[in-house]
Amino acid sequence: MAASTYFLLVAFLALVTSHAIASDPSPLQDFCVADKDSPVKVNGFVCKDPMAVNADDFFKAAKLDQPRDTTKSKVGSNVTLINVLQLPGLNTLGISLARIDYAPLGQNPPHTHPRATEILTVLEGTLYVGFVTSNQADRSNKLFAKVLNKGDVFVFPQGLIHFQFNPIHDKPAVALAALSSENPGAITIANAVFGSKPSISDDVLAKAFQVQKGTIDWLQAQFWENNHY
Repeated sequence: MAASTYFLLVAFLALVTSHAIASDPSPLQDFCVADKDSPVKVNGFVCKDPMAVNADDFFKAAKLDQPRDTTKSKVGSNVTLINVLQLPGLNTLGISLARIDYAPLGQNPPHTHPRATEILTVLEGTLYVGFVTSNQADRSNKLFAKVLNKGDVFVFPQGLIHFQFNPIHDKPAVALAALSSENPGAITIANAVFGSKPSISDDVLAKAFQVQKGTIDWLQAQFWENNHY
């Protein structure tokens, strides 16, 4: 084999391997129920002994048919997430879901899921939803937004900042979201930027947002709550 052909083959295999490693592997068995008590640390959870698995490992009486309390939330929403931490049978299956309740004029503020795409279905009410693209040359920070009514569906691509807002002043809204990870993660933008511990330097944020440091100090002094329960 010529040297040039050999190096081309090695480069191709390296490229293919890098793409394979970049995504979650497919399950190699029927299930891998999370053993959250195991001292072994892995990327995710180790498998519970299959002989000790029972139907309850795949079940949760989540009561997702019941309204959640949104009155205690400053942003007027309540997210009830069912992921691998609540349902061990989801481990390695790459899926989770959430019920989201919105008070009148409530919102699920701009946030991102670093490990999941989200598909949202409106069960009751009306929602104004959208996502913003990344810093790419041809579509830099473009907003894709839509008003959804009962029965409508909208997709938020993985990792992109997105939001939902109930524009109706006298009626609540409810949505159900499916996410393509057993542990999608959530980063609420305002909380992360202004509520980090320890705080990001006000010099950094004042320059980034082009405002006075006093404005940043005021924002950092607010209570940035988590609407995930």
